[in-house]
Amino acid sequence: MMRCSTIPDGGPIRWEECSFERIAAIRDAGIDMAILPVGATEQHGPHLPCGVDSFSAEAVAEGVSAATGVPVLPTLRYGCSPGHSRKWPGTISLRPETLSKLVLEIADWVAAAGFTRLLILNGHVTNWAPLRCALENIRSDLPSTRVALRSIWEISAGIRAIYEYDGGTNWHANDAETSLMLHLKPDLVDIGQAIDEPNRAACCFFSYTVDKESRTGTVGRPSTADAAFGEELLSLCIETLADQVRGALAEHTPLEDWDDQSPDLQSAVRPAIRRRTLDGDL
Repeated sequence: MMRCSTIPDGGPIRWEECSFERIAAIRDAGIDMAILPVGATEQHGPHLPCGVDSFSAEAVAEGVSAATGVPVLPTLRYGCSPGHSRKWPGTISLRPETLSKLVLEIADWVAAAGFTRLLILNGHVTNWAPLRCALENIRSDLPSTRVALRSIWEISAGIRAIYEYDGGTNWHANDAETSLMLHLKPDLVDIGQAIDEPNRAACCFFSYTVDKESRTGTVGRPSTADAAFGEELLSLCIETLADQVRGALAEHTPLEDWDDQSPDLQSAVRPAIRRRTLDGDL
C-alpha cells in the first residue's frame, strides 16, 4: 500500500497529508474505509484544555490507522456542546442539526472518492444523538456506503467501565479523561487545579445543563489521574478498535452472510427465556 511521504512506514495515514494519487492508490489497494474523528471544543474543568474530546478521538483514530492502514479524515473539532452552558469561557458549540448535516456532507465526498465504508469515531458524549441522525441519513441518502458510529468509551464493555467508574454515565474531565491528557498532552494539564466532584445528577429524572450539576465543570475524580493509566487506556482503545476495524474491512451485509440452512437459534432459546421471565428469574 502507498503511504504519504510525510508519514513514516507504519504510522497513521492522514487524509489531508496525501495527494489525490495516493488516496486513489490506498483505495485501489483494497482499503475502502475511512475514519472520521469527531471531537468538541468545550470546557473541561479548571485543569484540562478545551480540546480534550478532539485530542482523544484523534489519538485513537490515528492509532487504529497505523495498525490497519485505514486513512483518517481531518478531525472535526467542533461538536454539539450547548449543554455545557455559557458559564465557563472556552466552549464553542454547533447546533445538533448543524453537526449532523456536516457529517452527512463529508460522507458524501468520501463516497465520491470511492470509499464505501465509513467509521464515525466520536469523542464527546452529547455528539452521539446528532451523529446517530447523521448515520441514519447516510444510510438513506448514500445506500452504497456502510457506516458505523462508535464512541471511544463504548469500544468495549471494559473500556466503558473504566470511563464510568468515578462519574457514572455523567462523567466529565474525570480520571479517565485526565489520565489520557496526562499521557497525550501533559504540558496542557494543570493537575494542581483538578477538583473532584460527585455525579449529582445520578438520581435525577430530568436532564440539566452542566452548570446546574457541577461547580467546576467536572464530574468524577480527576485528582487520581496518572499518565501511565492514560497510556494503558489509549492502548486498550486502539487495540480493541483495530481488531474490530480489521473485521469490518471484510464485512458483508447480514443477508449476504446468512446461511438459510442454519438453525433458528432464537426459536431454540425463546421458550426458555419466556419461562425464566414468567418465573421471575429475569
